[in-house]
Formats: sequence, C-alpha cells, structure tokens
Amino acid sequence: MRRFRDRAEAGRILARELGRYRADPNVVVLALPRGGVPVGFELARALEAPLDVFVVRKLGAPGHEELAIGAIASGGTRVLNEHVVREFGLDEGAIARAAATEQEELERREHAYRGDRGPVEVEGRTVILVDDGLATGATMRAAALALRARNPERLVVAVPVAAAQTCEEFRGDVDEVVCAVTPEPFLAVGAWYQDFSQTSDDEVRDLLERANRDRERAR
Repeated sequence: MRRFRDRAEAGRILARELGRYRADPNVVVLALPRGGVPVGFELARALEAPLDVFVVRKLGAPGHEELAIGAIASGGTRVLNEHVVREFGLDEGAIARAAATEQEELERREHAYRGDRGPVEVEGRTVILVDDGLATGATMRAAALALRARNPERLVVAVPVAAAQTCEEFRGDVDEVVCAVTPEPFLAVGAWYQDFSQTSDDEVRDLLERANRDRERAR
C-alpha cells in the first residue's frame, strides 16, 4: 500500500470507512493527543461531529518507569494492570504516588488543549475513539477501558493503520473496530506516513479551537 501523505490525509481516508455515522447528532469524536488529533479533526469534520481530546497517561512502575502498571485518563479514571501490580508487590500508596505525578501532567495538557472549555459529554452517546495508528495498542486500550466507565452507548475504535493482530484483539474490548489498512509486515505506525513529524501542543489546541468554531457556525 502507498503511505499516507500526513495525518490529515489519513483522517480523510478513515472518514470514508465511517460514513454511516455522518450527521448523527449522537456521535462524538475523541482523539488521543497528540498525533490522533489531526486525524480526528478531519474525521469529525467529515462526520459533522464534535471533536474533543481524551488524554491518557501511562503509570510507570517505580524504578522501572518504562513498564506500565496502568494508566489514568481524562475524567479521573484509573486503569491498572493487576498482573504487573502483583508482580512488583505495589501497595496503594505507591500506585497513588505514581498517579499523582501523572495527574498533574494530564491536567496541564487538558488545560493547554481546551483552555476553559469543559469536556464533551459522552454518556449515552456513540464515541469514536481515534489515534494515528495502533502498534501494541496499550494506550488505546487504556483509553477504551476508561471511556467504558463513562457509559457511552456505543464505543468505536478507529485508526488509519494498525497491526492486524492488534486490530483483531480490540474486537473483544469495544463495540466496533475500524482499521482502514492493516499492512503486512506492519513494522511501525510511522512507516506508513510520509510526514510523521511530531504534533505540537499548539497544533492540538488550534485544531480543537477550529473544530469548535466550525460547530458554532454550523448551528
């Protein structure tokens, strides 16, 4: 397959796979920052749906921060990998300290992205959770589990590109999985983009503001 030119093109291509959700007032698009936001912006615009971010922060094991013991997400939800927690013998105090550090960064990012706007309501709605791709899917899985706690009516994971096995594994976690392409061999998400440069906080904020302005004008 040819590579996506950039995340914006990937979002437009992904939108073709989700056209059945266009103009449904119950749909909301939530993007994982940072890289998922340019994808989510194009998807939300094509579907005429509101766009918001869903921030997830990995919780690292004390002294082994690269190993995830769980994650925290927007709305105060905490998801733990109980197997790793038991393996390291971590008590609630250690978990709480790790969570407090990441909670500060999560709140900083949410304020940087949204300013004073509150999050989009998801309870009882169809939520399309978007990123720029899935390799292991660990961050997306944490986000999906956290979103479940907020009682959406339907939860859809959607990405432009994914490892086929990861895409398949998600089918038991959510109501629907849409992976536009699943190349073999997969290699890495960035291998399928001509431009995979890092998305900045400023770009995330600007895209959210543009999406919000477009929604206001459309009313």
